[in-house]
Amino acid sequence: MQEFDIVIIGGGPIGIACGLEAKKNGISYLIIEKGPIVNSLFNYPINMQFFSSSEKLEIDNIPFISKEAKPKRNEALEYYRRIVTSNNLNIHLFEKVTEVNKQGESFQVETDKGHYLAKNIIVATGFYDLPNTINVPGENLPKVSHYYKDPHFYASQKLAVVGASNSAIDAALECWRKGAEVTLIIRGPEVGQRVKYWVRPDIINRIDEGSIKAYYNSNVKEIRANEIVVDTDDGELTLENDFVLALTGYKPNFTFLEKLGIVLSQDEKRLPSYDPNTMETNVPGLFLAGVICGGMETHKWFIENSRIHAPIIIKAIKSKMQPV
Repeated sequence: MQEFDIVIIGGGPIGIACGLEAKKNGISYLIIEKGPIVNSLFNYPINMQFFSSSEKLEIDNIPFISKEAKPKRNEALEYYRRIVTSNNLNIHLFEKVTEVNKQGESFQVETDKGHYLAKNIIVATGFYDLPNTINVPGENLPKVSHYYKDPHFYASQKLAVVGASNSAIDAALECWRKGAEVTLIIRGPEVGQRVKYWVRPDIINRIDEGSIKAYYNSNVKEIRANEIVVDTDDGELTLENDFVLALTGYKPNFTFLEKLGIVLSQDEKRLPSYDPNTMETNVPGLFLAGVICGGMETHKWFIENSRIHAPIIIKAIKSKMQPV
């Protein structure tokens, strides 16, 4: 069984940053990623553009050059892939962590491909794996998806997009521009205030001119093979429908965190317990990095402001390793 000073669970930008920092400091490490390099970014929509500018997505001061100020998904994939390959980072891809148990001062990490020992664990798994479901009849129909990839798929189709955040609004606009008949179903009274500032006027104009139909203060009640039932201010409506994109956000794997012994707040935020000065949780030797630190407040942490977690964590681990 291989033993490392650190096992990093999650090979996204922040997991990669932790690996880089460990390597620079001569600390043995292994990054375990259940999919390809930066799996979450790989699963973003094909045409997705970041809110942050490229320099704010940089890790370890490695320049990120993009065609526009705000890079797109394919540029980010290229950037982080080159960091992994050019630095020969120790990363296992398409390997899923199934269990982590603490054995004395070490952690035993089990995956679907192997077993490892680690003196420290860094969890940098993000929150993109588990969608927030809308919990209505028909949500499990093949026509329903909680992830959006390519607008071409929905051309000439009646598409209902559920949600009012960046992912929902981007999907609605892109699919409409590729010829879909788009209906937005928004729980609140308006398009989300956090929608990218250059996109929000676009969607509002498309709604105002009637190109995209929007139902505010509305909720999906039922999804059927060729219809969708919506509760609106004007009562219950049954709309013709071919596909549904339920883009209502995502959440961390709280079950996994609790199995690790991490204490979560009992309110709706489900904030994990950690020391912001070291990022160490209530479990000694177990650290959190990246967006997972925000619990259900998934807008709180992102690449731009959680890059600092890597040096904070490695400094804390290195200080523990120093002889007294």
